[in-house]
Amino acid sequence: MAVNKSKVSAGFIVVGVLTAFFGIVLVFVGPVIIDDQVVKNTIIDPKNDLSYTMWKDLPVPFFMSVYFFHVLNPEEILKGEKPMVEQRGPYVYRKQCRKENITFHPNSTVSYREYRRYFFEPSMSVGNESDVITIPNMLVLGAAVMLEDLPFALRLLISATFKTFKEGPFLTKTVEELMWGYDSKLVEFLNKYLPGMLPSTGKFGLFAEFNNSNTGLFTIHTGRDNIKNVHKVDSWNGLTELSYWRTPQCNMINGTAGQLWPPFMTKETTLPFYSPDACRSLELVYQRPGVMNGIPLYRFVAPKTMFANGTDYPPNEGFCPCRQSGLLNVSSCRYNSPVFISHPHFFNADPVLLDYVLGLHPTEEEHGLFIDIHPLTGVPLNVSIRLQLNLYMKRIPGITETGKISEVVMPMLWFEENGYIDGPILTTFHTNLVILPAVMEYMQYIFIALGLFTTIVAALVYYKVRVRIPHSQLLPLILCLWLAACFPTSGWRKGAGETTLRLNGIIRLFINAQYAEDGQYKSSAT
Repeated sequence: MAVNKSKVSAGFIVVGVLTAFFGIVLVFVGPVIIDDQVVKNTIIDPKNDLSYTMWKDLPVPFFMSVYFFHVLNPEEILKGEKPMVEQRGPYVYRKQCRKENITFHPNSTVSYREYRRYFFEPSMSVGNESDVITIPNMLVLGAAVMLEDLPFALRLLISATFKTFKEGPFLTKTVEELMWGYDSKLVEFLNKYLPGMLPSTGKFGLFAEFNNSNTGLFTIHTGRDNIKNVHKVDSWNGLTELSYWRTPQCNMINGTAGQLWPPFMTKETTLPFYSPDACRSLELVYQRPGVMNGIPLYRFVAPKTMFANGTDYPPNEGFCPCRQSGLLNVSSCRYNSPVFISHPHFFNADPVLLDYVLGLHPTEEEHGLFIDIHPLTGVPLNVSIRLQLNLYMKRIPGITETGKISEVVMPMLWFEENGYIDGPILTTFHTNLVILPAVMEYMQYIFIALGLFTTIVAALVYYKVRVRIPHSQLLPLILCLWLAACFPTSGWRKGAGETTLRLNGIIRLFINAQYAEDGQYKSSAT
């Protein structure tokens, strides 16, 4: 049976048109499908296995690296000379976080407490927890500043108390004792007769209240009612605003809990988050794009105004009383102790701070904090939060332990909390959010190209059957039609003038071709 070539060609024309149409539809529908999947997988919901697990248990490695500023000249400091410090560390601890008491509420929020534990990692550390470090004694020098307004007689009594319990202006302890606590008869005395004066009722250590503790009761939005609100804090410990600071703006609880952010970020997006440890909300700003293991990212960093004083940046006036820019006074949420937070080595701070202490060398690469975010999903790929703990100290008449100490903001230690997506989580993330969208994007153009090619070839075969185009002319005609379909108009410059080649003219050259009655090809185009 003879095959009806014209009908077969017509069928292929229909198939080609439908294929091209399907590809064009994908161009517009594809991004909508991807965005819809992002929304479904970003909502905090136990049914979303990957995203819910990342939110609940942080299955990526997270570490805290601690660097101490070992005091080299404690005796000279008491005589009024400049402090000289030497950085020791890092002493690295693996951080384990888990959310407990997870409770979902009808108003599209969820409450939880996040508990944290730290485990020393000797293989990642430079030194051991048995290393001995000398730092200022917060119990003595901090208390001296806190009590400087007491009558002179009481200050003498306090000084005598320090001597009774053998507490000097500087501590020489092991890293483990400084981190997690050491026995102090003064601490026992204060907890017994002045309960509530110290943050800890047991041993006194700089991170004693961090280990085996939680960050408070967070209530955050699940994003079910509005994906723009996902992970944003609704309340903390039942509070929608703080009471530590002097203005409503500074007391606001803004942003997320600092682990995940809403999706669909742009370069104008900022990263606000509330930090219980800093007692305030912080906000990072976009710096630059980047790529991590093939995954596109945006890097967000701390602006120079983050710890600026009220004089240099008026919105920060509520965080005062302030000293130089680059210092955050957290005494109002740290039992009124004269403690300041800054970037490590006073990076991005008033340069005068570097004049008061010898041994500091700030650089953005080593001391600037950043968060690398996948902008489509709001998931952090690489995080490095770096902060420094400082003690304000000076000579207090009547408290002889302060000697002739010059007024100075003394760095004690700085720490970096860092983590990054790796292993199976990275593979899954890369597959779902990089490879699959790329395949979908390529497929839509493949469908369009295949549809156009099929339509053109089928149309020419149909035309050949009807008009009897010689085989020698068929291939050039297919090529010209293909180029015309893909590139309707193209041009180039030659010398000073401009020459424009219009492929449509070439198409007309062939389409207007006519056949003589004897079957020979002749052209009416000139």
